Amino acid sequence: MGCGCGGITGGGGCGGGARPEIEVPAEAPLFEELPREVEPETDEAAGEPSLIASSEQEWPRVRVNGLEIAAQAIAQELQYHPAQSRDEAVYLATQALVLRELLQQRIAELGLVARAETGESEEEAAIRVLIEREVPLPLAEEEACRTYYAGNAQRFFSAPLLAVRHILLACPADDAEARSLAREQALELLGQLGQAPQRFVELALRHSACPSKAQGGALGQISKGQTVPEFERQLFRLPVGLCQQPLESRYGYHLAFVDQRIEGEQLPYEAVAGAIRAELNQRVWQIGVSQYLQNLVGAANIEGIHLQGAETPLMQ
Repeated sequence: MGCGCGGITGGGGCGGGARPEIEVPAEAPLFEELPREVEPETDEAAGEPSLIASSEQEWPRVRVNGLEIAAQAIAQELQYHPAQSRDEAVYLATQALVLRELLQQRIAELGLVARAETGESEEEAAIRVLIEREVPLPLAEEEACRTYYAGNAQRFFSAPLLAVRHILLACPADDAEARSLAREQALELLGQLGQAPQRFVELALRHSACPSKAQGGALGQISKGQTVPEFERQLFRLPVGLCQQPLESRYGYHLAFVDQRIEGEQLPYEAVAGAIRAELNQRVWQIGVSQYLQNLVGAANIEGIHLQGAETPLMQ
């Protein structure tokens, strides 16, 4: 069983015009009834499966500029929109399909052709080219980047370094009884270490399930990202010395001793300017695309659904 501790490394992831307002009254339904059309009966004996045989609910009938969104498409899209209720999930899936259809219609109207890049579908490539053409996205200026840095200086610190020893009492994550026994043993050993901390090496050699026991439990210098997240969150809050409680992770319980702690230092603006500019540009992109989608919605004839907002499906 691995321990996820990081090992002994020594140093140790538009379109112009006014933007329409898309508002929904609190009492408005998510979907509105469309006139029913006579549909031919399907021959189930011929092997035509029903969409979802167990469903007692009808799928919404939605049209975008006269083109109906197929119920089967909504059913397939549903898996990408988890929600607290089926109705909400159906709404989110239908909204995504409406916006996708609006984008595809605009791409066809402009006759855009795009070559897909590595890891990109043809549809994604076409949408990328459309956004690049129709959504002007100003880049973050130097002054804006420096202002952001000054207002968020606490975010830009180098990660602290810890010199740590640990004893791993291993147990499966899904075995409640083994977990309870491991915690009891951890508390017992912690009591012994509280009286004689110099015995840490001895107890690591005798009880630890981590390969680091050969070095008395020493992990070397640990920085963020070198251990499993649940262990890291606890570990980096510790002061120098013996941790007074066992630390739990997916691998079991850890007894930890921090030999040295080197705090992070403020990073200069020049070291983080690229990351700040990328973050601000991403924010501008999100706002610009959201407004563009709302423009498309406002100019379209959409029947059967009340759109509450147009930003979610492309922001994921």
